[in-house]
Amino acid sequence: MCGRFTIGEIKELMTRFSIEEPVADMPQPRYNVAPTQSSPVVLRRSPNRLIMMRFGLIPFWAKDQKIGSRLINARAETVAERPAFRTAFKDRRCLVPTTGFYEWKDGENGKTPYFARLKDEKLFAMAGLFDRWRAPSGEEVHSFTIITTTANDLLSEVHERMPVILSREDEGIWLEPGALAAAERERILRPFPPERMETYPVSRQVNDLSKDSVDLIRPLPQPTGRKWF
Repeated sequence: MCGRFTIGEIKELMTRFSIEEPVADMPQPRYNVAPTQSSPVVLRRSPNRLIMMRFGLIPFWAKDQKIGSRLINARAETVAERPAFRTAFKDRRCLVPTTGFYEWKDGENGKTPYFARLKDEKLFAMAGLFDRWRAPSGEEVHSFTIITTTANDLLSEVHERMPVILSREDEGIWLEPGALAAAERERILRPFPPERMETYPVSRQVNDLSKDSVDLIRPLPQPTGRKWF
């Protein structure tokens, strides 16, 4: 799964994702984005738009926004069929900008958080879906979920799942409205090449939602004579 991520390169968002419209109240760098919190999402609106959305999808038909806490991820294998996601998958796809994400590895002393990122790109996009939900009060809530797939050979050492990371070439295809052909869907929703990624253990302070600083992504000291991965 993908339940925590970072967005540390805010200044580069506009250029990286071809955002032309000025964004009011530009978000601050975040190093511990968690479910129910807001994060910037990219939509195709000729030109692309950057919108702050709540992490955890609230389907338009939901009776209560609490369902969003359970819909932070959508599995690539079933996203086209599950009632919570299938409508959004057809025409409400989005990019979730990030500079990396956390996964937790089980061990003798409990779970250790690991940070994963790309070697060659500071800022990249995870495949997401979004929806609009209207509360009984009339307030409109925009929310998103992150699609996950089977972990690649690198991440499988930590967790069995990982977010779908889009190549730059596929970002435009993902944002186009309309259904994806089965072959194209299978190609896009595959694990990202492990040789282009790195992962390492970080402080358990990331477990504390009150912590949100660049210190959270600093590697733990490496044991003598050993590499993490």
